[in-house]
Amino acid sequence: MDRQRQSESRPNLSEVNVVVVDDSTASNGRLLHLHALSTDSASLPNANEQMSRWSTLILAYKTLGVVFGGLVTSPLYVYPSMPLKSPTKEDYLGIYSIMFWTLTLIGVVKYASIAIKADDQGEGGTFALYSLLCRHVNIGILSSKRVSSNSSLSHSMQEGTEKKSRLGIFFESSIVARRVLLFVAILGMCMLIGDGILTPAISVLSAMDGLRAPFPSVSKSLVEALSAVVLVVLFLLQKFGTSRVSFLFSPIMAAWTLSTPLVGIYSIMHHYPSIFKAISPHYIFHFFWRNGKEGWLLLGGTVLCITGSEAMFADLGHFNQRSIQTAYLIKNPSDHDDGFYKFIPTAVYWPIFIIATSAAVVASQSLISATFSVIKQSVVLDYFPRVKVVHTSNSKEGEVYSPEVNYILMILCAAVILIFGDGKDIGNAFGVVVSLVMLITTILLTLVMIIIWKTPPVLVALYFSVFFVMEGVYVSAVCTKIYEGGWIPFAISFILAVIMFGWFYGRQRKLEYELTHKITLETLGLLLSNPGVQRVPGLCFFYTNIQDGLTPILGHYIKNMKSLHKVTIFTTLRYLLVSKVAPHERIIIKKLGLKGVYGCEIQYGYADSLNLEGDDFVSQVTNSLQMHLQGCSDGLTYDPVEIQEEIFDLEQAKQAGVVHVRGKTRFHVGKNCGWFDRIMLAFYEVMHNNCRSALPALGVPLPQRIEVGMLYEA
Repeated sequence: MDRQRQSESRPNLSEVNVVVVDDSTASNGRLLHLHALSTDSASLPNANEQMSRWSTLILAYKTLGVVFGGLVTSPLYVYPSMPLKSPTKEDYLGIYSIMFWTLTLIGVVKYASIAIKADDQGEGGTFALYSLLCRHVNIGILSSKRVSSNSSLSHSMQEGTEKKSRLGIFFESSIVARRVLLFVAILGMCMLIGDGILTPAISVLSAMDGLRAPFPSVSKSLVEALSAVVLVVLFLLQKFGTSRVSFLFSPIMAAWTLSTPLVGIYSIMHHYPSIFKAISPHYIFHFFWRNGKEGWLLLGGTVLCITGSEAMFADLGHFNQRSIQTAYLIKNPSDHDDGFYKFIPTAVYWPIFIIATSAAVVASQSLISATFSVIKQSVVLDYFPRVKVVHTSNSKEGEVYSPEVNYILMILCAAVILIFGDGKDIGNAFGVVVSLVMLITTILLTLVMIIIWKTPPVLVALYFSVFFVMEGVYVSAVCTKIYEGGWIPFAISFILAVIMFGWFYGRQRKLEYELTHKITLETLGLLLSNPGVQRVPGLCFFYTNIQDGLTPILGHYIKNMKSLHKVTIFTTLRYLLVSKVAPHERIIIKKLGLKGVYGCEIQYGYADSLNLEGDDFVSQVTNSLQMHLQGCSDGLTYDPVEIQEEIFDLEQAKQAGVVHVRGKTRFHVGKNCGWFDRIMLAFYEVMHNNCRSALPALGVPLPQRIEVGMLYEA
């Protein structure tokens, strides 16, 4: 089933409408574009117009659960996560005022009004902000993966770089600053992955804790065990994909967002009708004036009110549910440990319990899916060791599933519940994740405002001072909980950050070596002119990471094998700093000037699928190459007889057999290497030897795969 979904969801390269051909051997340096327009292209606008209404409605319905999942379930664990000691009415009014203004400033002003405009081709998050900076400023780490000059995307890559700010020039000139920026972006991604571990744990545990109110005999250990079982079942269902269960999730969240305000109207009128007076900011000042350090420490639990607001906007339901809860607690100040369930009327307790538990599962699902997407993007960007990624939707590239990641998350979530069953400990860990992700977003968004948007300094200073100070206070409060569960996300994020940084560092060092020792076309010509080198029958796809030249593995291969296939296509998988590459820019074919030797680039973005069936891929590339050769036969530069001979050789080579050659390299760490290189490259080699190979990830059949070993001197 997984293999079937992979084949159904991968992009069909046969649907490419335009084949871009780079004729590097032409005397005038022309670019030859061959148009193979689909006969159905004219009917697409009408079809799209007819489907737009239904697709929009269905999409809105499906995303209801995903969007609101993280936004409206935080009342389950906000107050139980606070270390309240004999709170008074004034304390609750101050806490509610803090939550209201936190949601207003961070949720509405920061995310809904500012951060939403800093998307990278429709993708959001801390790494998308970093990618956006990379596309506009040459900060080195990702600059080697540039867009080729014949792509129309090259214009968008250069936007905003004509007049660079002094801060942008500083990052370009400082390797230390670039590495720090990269580590901050990676840390933000790792914190999101940690969120994918902690959100299911705290959401389901807080919801299941409602069993203890009607059944006092139910032990805490039993609640933890039941929560772990619910999460295990949830993770086992991940292989079916979120689309298959989205119609179930959306009505659950609709019921949740409808039922809590209805119950709340009764609760507010019955307990404290004047709760909304706490909107006044003066309650915040009185709260800190009375409580001092204790009030500052309570911010570690208060920050959980903002969970989910990263989903672009803060919904009004947040304010209603906080006010409902606070209205009850003002009259019952000792019930804060399980205040959410205590204010539920007895007549509707069990329906609300079922809805709350289901809503907690929905919130967990949204973070699990987000974790899969982050891991997939990291693998595509070469920041993470290769893992299996399965596309679970025929129409949406973003819906992915990774078995290895899924089971690791399942084990970690169950372990967090069973080992750190105390809701306060998990809440402390969750608060660290939320506050640090907000602070990292503020820092990266400030760089975007200065370097890309060219925002006036006064507005940048106003934005940075308000949100950095506000979120910095939250971070300082949650950091006091390091020994009470707050170390969990730090440990998870640090381990993931080291893995990601170590993997990418090793990949970059390999790329630097290949660029330094690359094989030029002149060198290749000399190697092939050696009488001892034979051109054997067959079609060879030789994979290389170098754009301007050929991998040094080629020279190693020819010198030792004394042969090269009659038709050899040097294939490069080129990552572009965009979410998706237009279909007509996906394949680029080149003539390299030597008989039977061609170049091919497959361009993709971090939201594109990279699974290519061997036979299908071979047919599409060879068909594109034939179109290129036929187009060349119409020109004056080439001999038509020679062109027909090349086409014939291509067909003969394809029939003789296809082979995919890729290098399998290792670093030879010499005595001249520094201690940093020794540690990082040794760590990279351990990961490289235990991850999936790149060719199976491309769908290349095993009988057609050849790996050539070579040692790179570090």
